[in-house]
Amino acid sequence: MSQWKQIQQLEIRLLEHVDYLYDDNFPMDIRQGLASWIESQDWDTAADDESMAAVLFTNLLSQLERVRSQEQNFLQRHNMKIIQQQLQVKYTTNPAVMARLISTCLREERRILSSACMQEQGPLEKSLQNSVAFERQKNMDNRVGIIRGSVQLMDQAVKYIEDMQDDFDFRYKTLQSRESSDRNSDMMKQEVTRLQEMLNRLDFKRKEILSKIDVVIKEIDDLMTSQLNPELQDWKRRQQIAAIGGPLLTGLDQLQSWFTLTAQSLFQIKRQLDKLGELVVKVTYECDPIPLQKPQMEERVKYLIYHLIKSSFVVEKQPCMPTHPQKPLIIKTGVQFTTKVRLLVKLPEVDYQLKVKTTFDKDLPPGRVSRQFFILTNNTKVMDIEDYSNGCLSVEFRHLLKEKKYINGTKGNEGLLSVTEELHSLSFEACFTVQGLTIDLETCSLPLVVISNVSQLPGGWASVMWYNLLTDEPRNLAFFGNPPRASWSQLSEVLSWQFSTFAGRGLNKDQLTMLGEKLLGQHASCSDYQVSWSKFSKENIPGKPFSFWMWLDSILELIKKHLLPVWNENYIMGFVSKEMERTLLKDREPGTFLLRFSESHLGGITFTWVEHNDSGEVKLNSVEPYTKNRLSALPFADIIRDYKVISDGVVPENPLKFLYPDIPKDEAFGRLYNSQPSKVHPYIPSTLIPISKLLSNASTTPPSCQSPEPPMTPGEFDMLNEHLCFDIDTMSSPYSE
Repeated sequence: MSQWKQIQQLEIRLLEHVDYLYDDNFPMDIRQGLASWIESQDWDTAADDESMAAVLFTNLLSQLERVRSQEQNFLQRHNMKIIQQQLQVKYTTNPAVMARLISTCLREERRILSSACMQEQGPLEKSLQNSVAFERQKNMDNRVGIIRGSVQLMDQAVKYIEDMQDDFDFRYKTLQSRESSDRNSDMMKQEVTRLQEMLNRLDFKRKEILSKIDVVIKEIDDLMTSQLNPELQDWKRRQQIAAIGGPLLTGLDQLQSWFTLTAQSLFQIKRQLDKLGELVVKVTYECDPIPLQKPQMEERVKYLIYHLIKSSFVVEKQPCMPTHPQKPLIIKTGVQFTTKVRLLVKLPEVDYQLKVKTTFDKDLPPGRVSRQFFILTNNTKVMDIEDYSNGCLSVEFRHLLKEKKYINGTKGNEGLLSVTEELHSLSFEACFTVQGLTIDLETCSLPLVVISNVSQLPGGWASVMWYNLLTDEPRNLAFFGNPPRASWSQLSEVLSWQFSTFAGRGLNKDQLTMLGEKLLGQHASCSDYQVSWSKFSKENIPGKPFSFWMWLDSILELIKKHLLPVWNENYIMGFVSKEMERTLLKDREPGTFLLRFSESHLGGITFTWVEHNDSGEVKLNSVEPYTKNRLSALPFADIIRDYKVISDGVVPENPLKFLYPDIPKDEAFGRLYNSQPSKVHPYIPSTLIPISKLLSNASTTPPSCQSPEPPMTPGEFDMLNEHLCFDIDTMSSPYSE
């Protein structure tokens, strides 16, 4: 079943989250009309490959044209034409933006499908997706709108005062121009009285507008303090969670709207105060409220503008290598990485180039890290307005990092932390003047891990996950000097995200429970049990030469490269202990088998099946784990189809009959079989067959690959014996995994 069909079967609560993914940038009509084609393309790679993105964009337009030409409904045909034109305008010059958007939507769909399999949401996801957050945003929209409306009304009030003052000024000057002999006349006295009334009215209106401006300034101050800044911090926290596989990061455009509308209100108030200052030059009087109150208000408005714009300078896209788009915040020396900063306030005027400078490890205290780096490429670029981002200013950097050479091989504070525990940061700075205000901008990336070899990638990703799971501090580079513990409920949720991100389907409750038993032993049932960083990533599993995370990461890689179809069909039980395996299989029909990951091999999968001997005794057999090397030669589904066992000279047979609990093998895997016998003539068709030798006396004889009996020819057997012969132990001896 296609991913889109699975999405359409979700309950309303989850469909609302799906609806949130699609807007004018990527309409749901396209997702619906081109569902199969979209899911068959590699958008992840295209997101960081301009040429590939351009090809996919062209193909997408062609697919749209094909679907449109076949559409019978006139209105639908018209709508698709409009969508096609909008896409061309938005993405023709930058198709990689579209590729990133589609890649993100597909990944978030997979995460939503994964969450649907869970009986309940994890604590992190629940905190990020609740009705309170939606109500808060509605309240924010309403409040910003009210402020904006109040400021517009104040514009009219200032204009009314200006007109009133012009009338007063005209009458006053007219009165002054009359001859002195007329000044004692009754008419003159009446005019003076009228002018005094006008001045009183003008004074009242000046006090009134200043009071209104003061109220709105306080309202904006409170809005920024109590709602806007917390919303920004919430977005930054969600960016951290999204970086480690959590829910899709959305809301930046909404934040930009709030920031921009608030800034527009402040700039408008500043102009209103400037206008009131001009009125004082023409007409003033004793106890005039404008000279008394205006300076303090101006200072307050400038302060708010300064801090609003300063806080709106954010890292929209955290540093990430194009080769590993789903593992941001890890940088390998000599490999290009990209990052992007954005100004959330649309400035009313920018008459010059706004330059942004990047600095690696700025102001890092001496001795904090053992390695130092510098940026090879140009570290200064100009911010530009992006058409597809509603006119905001942003700039994307593409950098290369290189490690500094050290005299006499000395690297300073070496040995305190491992390479993947050393944290670094990338800083961004800019300075500009707007409407007489000089504003210094500065922001920084989340902490980075710098590696020099891809073998350090798993350890680096463990550090990235642990940091962003447990702290919202943007630049705590000393975090791993004393890393905090994580509760199992937190950690298990993030581990499930890794599977939904990299393997397309997250872990269900049973699988997480089995993982908990693997990591925590007797404490697995306690969701609040605190797991240390060392136990998760550094200490070896008892009796094994690798840590828990290295073992789990190797499984993720195996699934991603060799087991994806089987995994996404939910056929791999995965994390099962030998004791649980026996409990599950002992009462099943002979030939019932389950698939699980090896506990003793890094990146291995095995299958175990049940059989009964002549006396009715239950025996379990497990094949030696298949690793990436063996799975590169033959797809796993084909291995299950063609697997043979030779026992005591009996004709080879496939012992795998039913996938646990009772699904016929071919019914489960039939759609996944893909290798077929060769049909090239005049040669005899041939097929690679995985085969094992089951020893009758395994308890006393070490497992070995014995020569099977005919009907195989010697040539066939030699080939199988060399490439595809794996040992089987019986239940009478410890069997391999």
